[in-house]
Order: sequence, then structure tokens, then C-alpha cells
Amino acid sequence: MTTNEQEYRDNPEEVRWEGRFIVAKTRGRWEYVGRSRNIGAGVILAIDDADNVILVEQFRVPLGRPCLELPAGLIGDTEGSEGEDPATAAARELEEETGYRAARIESLGMFYSSPGMVSECFTLYRATGLERVSEGGGIDDEGIIVHHVPLAEIADFVAARRAEGMAIDVKMLLLLGAGMLADR
Repeated sequence: MTTNEQEYRDNPEEVRWEGRFIVAKTRGRWEYVGRSRNIGAGVILAIDDADNVILVEQFRVPLGRPCLELPAGLIGDTEGSEGEDPATAAARELEEETGYRAARIESLGMFYSSPGMVSECFTLYRATGLERVSEGGGIDDEGIIVHHVPLAEIADFVAARRAEGMAIDVKMLLLLGAGMLADR
């Protein structure tokens, strides 16, 4: 164990500020944020029978612009939903955001998107057996736009959105990874 690692293991975590959804913490000299109440997130990789990836676009206040993302949502974030089954929450979020109901939801594991400054983790789910049951778009004023992108065209689609000034969520690398490695 390094001296740096020992320093942080020996110091207690301290909450510096907590809001409704996030909490700012320190451990020794390290500052980071996480979700309040240890709320987790579910991210859904949904590919329909025609090999279209179901993506969502929504305005993200911290970025000040729309962002292209995989469908996702918080687990157990509303009053009365504490202890919500993560797979059930992922299926609910997929339907709310995209209008698709999945026959099967399979966990692909837990991941951390920015572990140097955020303790938040998400579970990645694969949704199969998709059936369109509504237009999607989210709830309340989320204003989600649903995109159906042929898997073979995903790199071009993402590049075109980036050229338009749209933010691209890091989880999109899941779909771009093999293509990014192929040209080295």
C-alpha cells in the first residue's frame, strides 16, 4: 500500500454539504461528490431486432447543452421507492425515456464513470426483446428525444452530433470502442 493510499484509508470521510441529490465529501485532502442516500443508477443498452441502438438526447443543465446518451435513470430516488430492485428500475426508466418495454433485462456489471472525483456508480443493463409501447420522452419536463441508430452507423451518428455541438456522454464509448481501436 502506498503512503498516499494509507493516508486516505486512515482518514474518515466527511460530509461538507448535502443537497437533495448530491453530497460533497472530503477524505484527507481529497474532495469528491456522490449521490445522496447512496442512490445508484441504471444505464440501459437497448438494441432492437433490426440492430438499431436506442439512444436518448436531453438538455443537461451542468453542460448547458443537449447530451447524447444511453437511456438511464436513478434507482430508488423517489420517496417510497427506497430498496427498489435495480433491474426493475432500469426497465421502468427504459420505458419512460424511450417508450420501449423489454422482455429481458440482464445486468452487465457495475461501473464508475469518473472515479477521480465522483463516487457514483451505475449498473449497465442489456435490454432485449423490445416492444414499442409509447412514444417515450421521459416524465414531467425531461424533454427527451429518442434516436434509433443502426449499430453499423453509430460512429458517424455520434461524430455528426458532436460536430453540431452536442455533448456526448462517456458511456457512448461502449458503442464506439471497437471502432476506435480498429484504426490504430
